[in-house]
Amino acid sequence: MTLTSKPLAFLVLVILFGAILITSLMGWWQTESTKEVALFTDGEYAGLPNPADIRGSYTFGDIERNFGIRAKVLAQAFQVNTTAPASYAIKDLEVQYADSDLEIGTASVRLFVAFYLGLPINIDADIYLPRQAADLLMDRPLTTQQREYVQKHIADNTLGESQSTSEPEPGTESEATLKENDSGDWVIKGKTTYGEILAWGLPRETIEKIIGVPIPDDGVKIKDHCSENGLDFETIKLALQSEVDKLK
Repeated sequence: MTLTSKPLAFLVLVILFGAILITSLMGWWQTESTKEVALFTDGEYAGLPNPADIRGSYTFGDIERNFGIRAKVLAQAFQVNTTAPASYAIKDLEVQYADSDLEIGTASVRLFVAFYLGLPINIDADIYLPRQAADLLMDRPLTTQQREYVQKHIADNTLGESQSTSEPEPGTESEATLKENDSGDWVIKGKTTYGEILAWGLPRETIEKIIGVPIPDDGVKIKDHCSENGLDFETIKLALQSEVDKLK
């Protein structure tokens, strides 16, 4: 039997949508990707979700699904005012706290989740938390070392005092910045520009290799550039800081 074009097209549609229906009922068909964090593979935490795998593209809802911490608790901890906390993307914290001298971002969420649940996490650099997040952690059964770390890494002025602090006039450096540069304490912060790390001696080629794109302008803040281009500032900062430390 020879099928004409119309019956053949109809048969193709039946097979196509029938396959979709069956795979959907079986749970095999997915229209969007799901975010599953990596698990610890050995030791006493084997099989548990690893906070170090949390990424900026994750939402509070993804954290709730992977770790069991409610999205509204995360919103409270990081001062996120929204009616839909589950939809809030972690990378947006970098925008919310863009004017802060102390970085609050993906690394802060990783630290909060790890301490909140008693899971291990490597701390390669200072990671700061909003006061609300610190207060919530202090109600958890933290170790003495964890409590001391939290108390020393509270960013009290993340949404208040830092925004009202006057900026130095263009072409001038604040006394604090001058002292920092004189002491050789080159630390990349939220207000550090590409021009500053270039002045420290970090080659332009090295910077662009790390960020993966050309430097737009020497006066642009690294944190702002990362936020505008969907880059993970915490990851970029650690990589750049590692290269800067080699110059000391």
